[in-house]
Amino acid sequence: MRVVVGQGSCGIASGAKKTAAEFEKQIADRNLGINVETTGCVGTCYLEPIVDIYDDEGKMTRYVKVQPADVNEIVESHLINKKVAEDKSISEEDQQFVAKQQRVVLRNCGIINPEDIEDYIAVDGYKAIEKVLGSMKPEEVIEEIKISGLRGRGGAGFPTWFKWNAAKQSPGKEKYLVCNADEGDPGAFMDRSVLEGDPHSLIEGMIIGGYAMGASQGVIYCRAEYPLAIKRLEIAMAQAREKGFLGKNIFGSGFDFDIYIKAGAGAFVCGEETALIASLEGERGMPRLKPPFPAAKGFWQKPTDINNVETLANVPWIIYNGGAAFGAMGTEQSKGTKVFALAGKIKKGGLVEVPMGMTLKEVLYGIGGGIKNDRKFKAVQMGGPSGGCIPAELIDTPVTYEDINKTGAIVGSGGMIVMDEDTCMVDMARYFLNFTRDESCGKCNYCRIGTKRMLEILERITKGEGRDGDIEKLEELAVKIKDGSLCGLGQTAPNPVLTTLKYFRNEYEDHIYNHKCTAASCKALVTYTITDKCTGCTACSRKCPVGAITGTVKNQHVIDKEKCIKCGKCLETCRFGAIEKK
Repeated sequence: MRVVVGQGSCGIASGAKKTAAEFEKQIADRNLGINVETTGCVGTCYLEPIVDIYDDEGKMTRYVKVQPADVNEIVESHLINKKVAEDKSISEEDQQFVAKQQRVVLRNCGIINPEDIEDYIAVDGYKAIEKVLGSMKPEEVIEEIKISGLRGRGGAGFPTWFKWNAAKQSPGKEKYLVCNADEGDPGAFMDRSVLEGDPHSLIEGMIIGGYAMGASQGVIYCRAEYPLAIKRLEIAMAQAREKGFLGKNIFGSGFDFDIYIKAGAGAFVCGEETALIASLEGERGMPRLKPPFPAAKGFWQKPTDINNVETLANVPWIIYNGGAAFGAMGTEQSKGTKVFALAGKIKKGGLVEVPMGMTLKEVLYGIGGGIKNDRKFKAVQMGGPSGGCIPAELIDTPVTYEDINKTGAIVGSGGMIVMDEDTCMVDMARYFLNFTRDESCGKCNYCRIGTKRMLEILERITKGEGRDGDIEKLEELAVKIKDGSLCGLGQTAPNPVLTTLKYFRNEYEDHIYNHKCTAASCKALVTYTITDKCTGCTACSRKCPVGAITGTVKNQHVIDKEKCIKCGKCLETCRFGAIEKK
């Protein structure tokens, strides 16, 4: 029997380390001789901490939201009396969260111990690179990736085989393969989960990519804010070197390939290839003009290929199972699977991996369980700050690169931030534009100054100080910023504004001309009123931090609009539905 505790970042944040420690203590106290093991996040982040118990035949029982106080019951019932502790075990409905997915990248996450290479080997790990070095030429590897239809999962969706081939054909013996693990989109945590839960799949994918393009050195550019991911990568690389899977003369083939990690400062602009390369070289992360492209002159002016974590983690599966097997999933133009991070107003937040072509509705409702508190679905932001808002009327849109692009958003790296009827779309645009303004490297005037001017307009609008002509000015600035910026950060920064103007223009008009926030979300435009439902219980007046509510017991109370700071404490406190927020 084995006890496996999920200890990705989400699990640890929910208390998984304390839960694991309590299992170890109680197992030791009872002298049960059962190992407590570690795994990564299985994707059901909303159920953490998660504990899986495997019997001697390998059958697994999953327990969810397990806190230290729950451990005794599980130990007594399951480990000692061999009976499932039903009240803590996963429900049939929640089991469907994973059951409805099709997993390639996440195939081992939440199953293997990321700090033990033997677990990866047990699920056919490093068999793909053994196959490559034993029987395939570099051209054949690239052809297999071409057959698979794998496109870059970092956002652009560029064919992976083409980038590998371009680097291979570039002259020179010294070449580099760089993994972009600098995941910077708000609400995105796909790459982090792979690094924490299955680091060997990335390492194996990089070795295969290095062989295909003729590189002997790999670099993983990972943000320093991912300490657990970096730690597990370092452990995995050390174990791979010890086994002879990484370093000199891999599998006795004469092929050399090694990897090192560069911890970045978390600059969003380093998602652009040339800015990332500048950072790797010790310079400030700022993009440069292309051509030359990195495949010709990249890291230290040598041919360089850059792929993100998810792209490379697909590679071992593709080589081991064949490109045609991967290409059979998804659609003709968007093949394979894609990992998405569900965040925001969604019932089941976490990671999902589905075949490309599944509709947004199937992802958000079929897997994600729908909107929190059964509120009305309003929109989903895809592609992060570089993407856009897709409204409820387009919820049947298939998730493919082409179909999502038609909406004005992008698939991006895979973040899905879900919004309900209480979300102000003007404020949402302001939030994302504030992010890109902060993250602009400042090299381009249009990006540096233009995003600031757009943000100033949006801030005025959300404060109820919008002016006639603001909408037209936003549209004019958006076009000029897109046309005048050097890299993808500036070129896509206006997208959240443009898509919200396209689908929710009425909300901008309400803010400017009616001094009203449609979603009753923007503080400056919200008013709280006590209706005749008030029973005079005095609860609201006692909770008001500024004494803005007056009234006597059993009589209707009144809010002083001048004193009110619109904190919402009265609304939270009232048990009679007597507070109106407009």
